Amino acid sequence: MLRTYGPGCDGSIVEANSEKIPDGATWIDLEEPTHEEEKLVERCVGLNVPTEAEMAEIEPSSRLYENNGALYMTVSVLRGVEDGGLPASTPIGFVLAKDRLVTVRYATPKPIRKFEEHARRDPELVSDAQHVLIGMLDSIIDRLADELEKIGGEIERLSSIVFQRHVDDRRIPADKLTKLLTSIGQVQTLLAKVRYTAVSMSRMLSFLNGSKRLHESGYEDFRHHLASLTTDITSLGEHATFQSDNLQFLLDASLGLISIEQNAAMKLFSWAAVIFLPPTLIAGIYGMNFHHFPELAWPWGYPMALGLMLASAILPFLYFKWRRWI
Repeated sequence: MLRTYGPGCDGSIVEANSEKIPDGATWIDLEEPTHEEEKLVERCVGLNVPTEAEMAEIEPSSRLYENNGALYMTVSVLRGVEDGGLPASTPIGFVLAKDRLVTVRYATPKPIRKFEEHARRDPELVSDAQHVLIGMLDSIIDRLADELEKIGGEIERLSSIVFQRHVDDRRIPADKLTKLLTSIGQVQTLLAKVRYTAVSMSRMLSFLNGSKRLHESGYEDFRHHLASLTTDITSLGEHATFQSDNLQFLLDASLGLISIEQNAAMKLFSWAAVIFLPPTLIAGIYGMNFHHFPELAWPWGYPMALGLMLASAILPFLYFKWRRWI
């Protein structure tokens, strides 16, 4: 699908069999493009359109390079969060020419969709290629900030579960502990994708700041915007690292709760074995079938044996309670 934005272009679809792309188009958006649409853009703009396989490369030299005066950049963008599914990353290719920006994507992350809506309402956002690029990068970074804010709220919720004020409330059943660990894992997955997008954005912004074109006359405002975006993405990366440390602490604390529950169960069996061991010993002694047994003929021998077994169970229990072992 091929859409164009800019003066005289409202985001309408351009058919692949068209003669040319509108002259006023400052942003050419290729969404899951066909071979014919790629050829149309390459013929009209004079640029090579990166393929899906080329955008999937992870080496910086394959994702960030300059060719024939155009800047080729690929950034991994977070997607899939708003649908309640598994967070994922999708590569989006940017080709910045002198007066046009070409984007190539095979998915539609939320920040791109929001920028498209804003561009239709406010044509000034797509007045030139530089404004389009800055606007889209700003939308992606805002999306990361929103997700980090949601992650912070989820970490606080998980923290309130793990660190209950009353000790008895911290004894969480096994099914709830499993759910807690699952929630921590889901947050960690989302946080990892956010950090991956932040790193990819940081690499792209560094490449832009270091390119020769941006140091030419007339790009002063563009450089100022890039410096602001670089500061924002650096701050988000640091905040993501801070949240990752907090999440790791929560995971360790949750595993500690599991260990405490296991130790409490083993402790219960241990002191129960100690308490019932003396009565078992006494019962074993008086259960032996010897003919000459001193207490065998005593009238109170049986009650004495029962009392002795009871006392041997109660005394260790009271001693453990006194020592605060149980």
